[in-house]
Amino acid sequence: MLPHRRRFLDLALSRNVLRFGEFTLKSGRISPYFFDAGRFDSGTALAMLGECYADSLAAAGLPFDMLFGPAYKGIPLATTLAVALAARGRDVPVAFNRKEAKDHGEGGTLIGAPIAGRVLIVDDVITAGTAIRESLAIIRAAGGIPCGVAIALDRQERGQTGTRSAAQEVAAEFGLPVIAIAGLSDLLSLADERPDLAAYKATLVAYRARYGSED
Repeated sequence: MLPHRRRFLDLALSRNVLRFGEFTLKSGRISPYFFDAGRFDSGTALAMLGECYADSLAAAGLPFDMLFGPAYKGIPLATTLAVALAARGRDVPVAFNRKEAKDHGEGGTLIGAPIAGRVLIVDDVITAGTAIRESLAIIRAAGGIPCGVAIALDRQERGQTGTRSAAQEVAAEFGLPVIAIAGLSDLLSLADERPDLAAYKATLVAYRARYGSED
């Protein structure tokens, strides 16, 4: 496992971003684990998360000119990634949207740097892909060129139809790379090494056998 994936999973577990039990997902499935990026809720946690995003992008070698964070969780995620990149000597513009248009002040739905060039979308997970599709429309309407999607966790489970995951469907539909810091396969590997996770591995394996996407 790449070091940044291990650091990300250790961070998510220590902050209770990754929790185990029985969780009803939006899809109606009963999942043995849940990922809640909202629990990256301190300066230290966000700083560490930004470094993990930056490392995953460096490993992927994806070129981009700016970042876009979809409202709402994508806003702090794109921001912390921008800060992490700045610490490495790269000052990248960042923009995000608000869901309701503002009719006073600066107005509109876009905040931050003007959208231009190759735009990387930054979010936590891809479920149905709705937020990504909306972001693509916003970026293109503003004159930018979507170049990829960076997410924190890929659940690697298929959608309601077909055998591909939501991330794979987005990649195939729009011809864009989707880069995840880590995925369910990495969590399963970590469970082999950490005794505190061993008790959950059987249910994780069973869930992936039932709902896992194609590789």
